[in-house]
Amino acid sequence: MFKKNLLLLIVCFSIYQFTAQTKKERKTIKALRIEKAPKIDGVLDDEAWNNAEIATNFVVFRPENGEAVKDEYQTTVKVVYDDNAIYISAQMNDPDPANIPKEFAVRDNFTIADFFLVTINPNDDGQNPFEFIVQSTGNQADANISNGREDFNWSAVWDSSAKIDEKGWNVEMEIPYRALRFANRKVQEWGFNFHRRLELLNEQHTWTFVDNSVGRWTQYDGLVTELRNIKPPTRLNLYPYASAVTNTFEGTTDFDWNVGMDIKYGLTENFTLDATLVPDFSQVGFDDVVLNLGPFEQQFTEQRQFFTEGTELFNIANLFYSRRIGGPPIDQFDVSSTLNANEEIIDYPNKTTMINAIKVSGRTKNGLGIGFFNAITQKAEATIKDNQTGQTRKEVIDPFTNYNILVLDQQFNQNSTISLINTNVTRDGRFRDANVTAMDWHIETKDSRYNADGSVRMSTISDDPNNPNTGWTFDNSFGYNSGNWFWEVGYNFENKDFNPNDLGILFTNDQQTIYGNLGWRTVKATKNFNRIWFNSYHNINFQHFSGTYTGYFTGIGGNAQTKERFSFGGFLNYGSEEKDFFEPRQGTTSGQFFLQPERLNVNGFISTNSQKKLALNVNGYYTGYTNNPKVGYGYSFSPRYRFNNQFSLRYRLRFNKTNDDQGYVDETANNIIFGFRDRKNYTNTIAGKYSFNTNSSLSLSFRHFWEAVSYISFNNLNAEGGLDPNTTYQGDNVNFNSWNLDLNYIWQFAPGSQLIAFYRNSIFNSNTNSNLNFFENIENLFDQSQRHTISVRFVYFIDYNRLKNIF
Repeated sequence: MFKKNLLLLIVCFSIYQFTAQTKKERKTIKALRIEKAPKIDGVLDDEAWNNAEIATNFVVFRPENGEAVKDEYQTTVKVVYDDNAIYISAQMNDPDPANIPKEFAVRDNFTIADFFLVTINPNDDGQNPFEFIVQSTGNQADANISNGREDFNWSAVWDSSAKIDEKGWNVEMEIPYRALRFANRKVQEWGFNFHRRLELLNEQHTWTFVDNSVGRWTQYDGLVTELRNIKPPTRLNLYPYASAVTNTFEGTTDFDWNVGMDIKYGLTENFTLDATLVPDFSQVGFDDVVLNLGPFEQQFTEQRQFFTEGTELFNIANLFYSRRIGGPPIDQFDVSSTLNANEEIIDYPNKTTMINAIKVSGRTKNGLGIGFFNAITQKAEATIKDNQTGQTRKEVIDPFTNYNILVLDQQFNQNSTISLINTNVTRDGRFRDANVTAMDWHIETKDSRYNADGSVRMSTISDDPNNPNTGWTFDNSFGYNSGNWFWEVGYNFENKDFNPNDLGILFTNDQQTIYGNLGWRTVKATKNFNRIWFNSYHNINFQHFSGTYTGYFTGIGGNAQTKERFSFGGFLNYGSEEKDFFEPRQGTTSGQFFLQPERLNVNGFISTNSQKKLALNVNGYYTGYTNNPKVGYGYSFSPRYRFNNQFSLRYRLRFNKTNDDQGYVDETANNIIFGFRDRKNYTNTIAGKYSFNTNSSLSLSFRHFWEAVSYISFNNLNAEGGLDPNTTYQGDNVNFNSWNLDLNYIWQFAPGSQLIAFYRNSIFNSNTNSNLNFFENIENLFDQSQRHTISVRFVYFIDYNRLKNIF
């Protein structure tokens, strides 16, 4: 009854909020139709700009929110258009043009450089603009924005140029209509805002005032009017590619090649189909693999472009973990347990192969977002050999599988949304199917001060079609976010059967939490600080199945940045004694838990001015435990040196040490074995880049992770969650290494077209030599076989409209 009443309250609240927002007084300019397009060279002498209306009188967005911009740093912008594109020019005053920062970067990355940014919202809904950025070097960036969050994985093909002159610097932009989504109306008014970043002053200016004390920055757009008789073009972009890969390991070299195509097609004015045919992920970066001794899988970031670009709708409610597609086989029936006495597995694939994938997404002019995603993977088979007869057989460990997602997301009031999401995994044959459905909401009052945030989700796992396993979860919070203060209080639970992990990722279920936080921040710079931020949080936790109280967690901390751009901060965290139902690996309903000791943690960081040639980030932590010998500490040290505007290098050393750590090791017929162990790990990373120009760059990524685990004693977990000595169990120490080095050259030889040359060196090693020192471990590591991968990939961008005009 409680859940039904709460849901009714949320729906009523949303209906009350679903009213037309009264239009604020807005800055407005008229766009000018032109006959001859300007030359995009950064020189503002084209006839096209002569009669265009000027957008100026910029104001400070950060740090002095709302202050007027001084004349010597004022910006003027003009907007014109024709049948093919919208054109934008910006003239940015600077009294010292020679010192405008201009460190080079690859596309969609930011460095020590000024930039000019424009947001364009054809639906003028205050929530979903497109963002186009030009840096003082001429480097481009672009993003698709949803509810204030920028997705820089989204990419469009457009033209721009930047030029520094005696007055400051200029930008010209040509944004083709195929890069936007808009309705086919005779006269249009689009939401616009212009931003300018001044790196030396540490300021950001905007055309229309953005009040950073309330609401989202996308709600403060100005208006560009009089866009007449423009029509959405046929949005069909083709990205054919060809790739070749060589892989050398233990004296054997394999060669492979591939051809395929990615397609973007505008189904309607507002909806786009993305498809990848014969996908190729040979140049995906390495994963940051660690030694995982915990009860949960390690989560990896997605690096395949198809799964990172334009997926904001599919990520609603956090039900989509794209690494499931093409990930390790599920082996639901454990093929190794079915082997005959004379059989062994001689080939076991470590991933599945994706055949193809499509996604359709867009948003109507009334704010309804619709998304559909579908991917297919082919079956994976283990090869089993009979050592007596020599015969081999195949056993399916992951069947032919279809993954799909459907999303309906209704936005309203320029700040609120209610969504319905369904994910489905259908497997061929006797393997299980899975379905998850969720309703997700974020509702704000019209003034954006108060909000309700939450979701209801249901999962169904069909191991047995006649007896599906259904689970539930619920979460809702109420909060305030305006001016200096923000707070939130809420409640959530996941019952014991909730499981979204066939296409999503969830580490813990069968728990419930009452949570809250309270914070304070500056909304304007003070005399000595650019910003100050404080926050405290509180969590009270219970097991959902039994209602057992499991523990309490709280913390307080904050961070600040001085006028000299020196940043620092820290947190003090407390955790009570905790009943951990996950570490024993027995299932949460078994009643078996491990009693984690009471603990106190302190951590902090400092970060120097990133504008300097040498910048440094340092952080550290210490964790102590009550009535327990366990203690943990660590630090991270990361200097970055910028040799010049083209070349920079960053190194990071991270060290963690835990003495008398206690955790699960094994399970015998009679006991759950835990171990006391000393753990230490080092992570060394190097990232470097050299930019020949804005279209050509060389980058280096290196990572070596080493962890050594030495067991002191072994123990039996008892019914009270404590540990009893075990003098008979024999276990091994662990020495784990993961080494990866990537060298990447990228040349964008034409808009949207690239040639990428890639080299990877990788080594993996795991043994019991945990007593080695650092240099002995390195020597031991290089005794292992190294894998060398060389790849070349060619991608060419084809715009259907230009192709049509040629023919």
